[in-house]
Amino acid sequence: MPTPSAAAALKILRDASQFQWYVIPLFALVVYVYAVEFERKNWSLIFAGLAFWGMDWFNEIWNGIVFHLTNYAPVWGTPGKSAFVILIGLNIEICFMFALAGITFSKMLPMDKHLKIFGVPNRLAFAIGGSIFCVFVEYLLNAVGALTWDYAWWNVGAPWLIFLLGYLPFFLVAFWVYDMENLRKQIITVASILTFDAACLILFGVILKWI
Repeated sequence: MPTPSAAAALKILRDASQFQWYVIPLFALVVYVYAVEFERKNWSLIFAGLAFWGMDWFNEIWNGIVFHLTNYAPVWGTPGKSAFVILIGLNIEICFMFALAGITFSKMLPMDKHLKIFGVPNRLAFAIGGSIFCVFVEYLLNAVGALTWDYAWWNVGAPWLIFLLGYLPFFLVAFWVYDMENLRKQIITVASILTFDAACLILFGVILKWI
């Protein structure tokens, strides 16, 4: 039987009646940010942003599968107010946020990718720091009930998996794509991530209807 938070998220899953007009300016903001980087031909930033976004979609898909297989709870859920809940742990607001996060964090990277911070390669240092920051934000969201956790191994008392699985791969892949010197490799890598996500959405969402 689903937990109360999972049941609440399931109740509003893909419910179009929840729509709010603020979605439009949020979408416009995402388009504007990518348009600015496109105008400047900052391909590394664009593909880092898309890689970060694609990695989140992968996490959201397996999170939805966990709920289907357990019929208990997703690893994280979004039962709070939202203009549209896309998957049980992903709403439209989070989706737009992750679409911008990769660009935002990549802009902070030092130009010298070989620079070390306290003896740690700066890309790894920024990935660790960014992941810790995101976990802290999740703590705040959980505290107000916007993001729910129902498993003992994924909550405030056990943050390591949130850090290791929830965020660190996002940063590592985004920064890896950002540092690729070959545009073709960036395109192939990001296209592979997004194609895999799309295939999973079709299989588990459209065909099997698990998520």
